[in-house]
Amino acid sequence: MAAGAMDRTKALGRVGLLGGIAALMIVPVVVLRAIHGYEWDPGDAVFLLILVSGIGLALEVAARVPDRIAYGAGLGLAILAGLLQIWVNLAVGIIGSEDDPINLIYAVVIAVAVAGAAIAGFRSAGMAKAMLAAAIAQAATFVVALGAGFGFTGPITIFFVSLWLISAGLFRRAAGDRDIALDRPTT
Repeated sequence: MAAGAMDRTKALGRVGLLGGIAALMIVPVVVLRAIHGYEWDPGDAVFLLILVSGIGLALEVAARVPDRIAYGAGLGLAILAGLLQIWVNLAVGIIGSEDDPINLIYAVVIAVAVAGAAIAGFRSAGMAKAMLAAAIAQAATFVVALGAGFGFTGPITIFFVSLWLISAGLFRRAAGDRDIALDRPTT
């Protein structure tokens, strides 16, 4: 592909990304207008902008990783999982309402993912372990919530555990044919 054609393709991709961000910003506003009695304050709109822009930025970063589609997809999915979890938790709360202090346990999941990624130096094999640890931490929140009598959070737990596990699998694939648990080549 010629350099000019590649530049046009990248420019169209960015325009599409910005259009997608705008569409994602409009959907909740339109839906929430249909719900009587629910009003967004400016802080909600700013947070949504940060969330959607963060997802767009993650996708842009993922797209720039040459020959590492699995790594980019894993990174994008991990960021999406973290931002979505924060947004859902702040918007309505996963357990009870958004003001319920028990929801702070979900910050542990995000902390595990971020700390694990930092410790791994963002290398594929370490990222796979970090996302697996985040999935385990996510499952532990279900056990804590259920054991403490805060209700059944099974479906949303399954959703987020799945995102973390898929991300871990993508990072494992990006690491190549290695035994992630032992950090050595497989035979």
